[in-house]
Amino acid sequence: MNYQADVCIVGAGPAGALLSYLLAKKGLSVILLEQNAVLGQAFRGEHLNEEGEAVLKSHHLFEAVESFGLLRMEKLEYYADGKVFKTILPEEAVGHLGIHVPQAHLLKGILKKTQRFPNFICLLHTKVTQLIVDASGRYSGVIAIKNGETITIDSQLIIGADGRYSTIRKEAHIDVQKHKHGFDLLWAKIPAPPGWEPSIKMALIGDKQLSLFTQVAGFVQIGWNIEQGSFPQLRKQAFTPFIHQLTTQFPALTDIVKEHIQTWKDFVLLDVFSSHCDCWGTKGLVLLGDAVHTMTPTGAFGLNSALKDADCLASLLDKDSLAYFDVQEFQHMRKQAIEYVLAVQIEREQTFASHFVNRAS
Repeated sequence: MNYQADVCIVGAGPAGALLSYLLAKKGLSVILLEQNAVLGQAFRGEHLNEEGEAVLKSHHLFEAVESFGLLRMEKLEYYADGKVFKTILPEEAVGHLGIHVPQAHLLKGILKKTQRFPNFICLLHTKVTQLIVDASGRYSGVIAIKNGETITIDSQLIIGADGRYSTIRKEAHIDVQKHKHGFDLLWAKIPAPPGWEPSIKMALIGDKQLSLFTQVAGFVQIGWNIEQGSFPQLRKQAFTPFIHQLTTQFPALTDIVKEHIQTWKDFVLLDVFSSHCDCWGTKGLVLLGDAVHTMTPTGAFGLNSALKDADCLASLLDKDSLAYFDVQEFQHMRKQAIEYVLAVQIEREQTFASHFVNRAS
């Protein structure tokens, strides 16, 4: 089967979904491809900051997302020896210290409005296998597998919004530089105890960060930094002393942790790295979001940067500009902001322990 569109966007994450909406609204025909059969299955950030919130509100999408459910963080607390020693409250003008939005809620909110446009098609369970190059050397489409059938999408512009292991980046032979940060991350999700307030809670275990994020529907997400590459050896050790470090810092979670985190298998390991590409695209092809600048979970910047990428790129595209679009303009507009955020992440990672120096007893 053959499809044609002005723009083919690969990856229905936040950047791909938002860009689809903005371009379809402009009247461009858009085909959005997602390799998963269900939206929101891939691992992606789920915390909006005020910049990401502003992007959604500027395009009147925030209410659509909010209708599916979100949660504003009311405070940030630092813990030591099981007690709070420092609390940070949001600025009144902002009203929160981050907003938890489940990935599926964000995507459904955006795509619910995008699907109203007759010039938009979303194909799930569709995996890109190859890029098409025309006689001039310009990328002009993709070949993909949908439910076992080979399909072709011809387009004037291909957008790689397919994450940190981007197929589009790989097929376009665009080099990526990866940077390790000295830690990996263990994730776990547990029910919140009664009376648990919407908050972010931080503690220091050894010299590593332990974070708790309240989530929609009464859950707590645990993010536990461990030494880079240490998990295979760590899981050979006794589990009880390890998990006891968590409940010592957060006694209110003792019973729930005992019930829901019983073995190493109850954690999910995230290989933490950042990356950047010196080239953000070429003739007929553009990368954005994690595909071109992967960030670590620190500060929850990745999601928000991806939304800003999509907003910026959409402002540069229209039917008349597709054939001669110069990716350098987009890269120039966003690169400095991305480099700044990556520097902020490194600074926060290196100085996290300083919050616990000379703390009040």
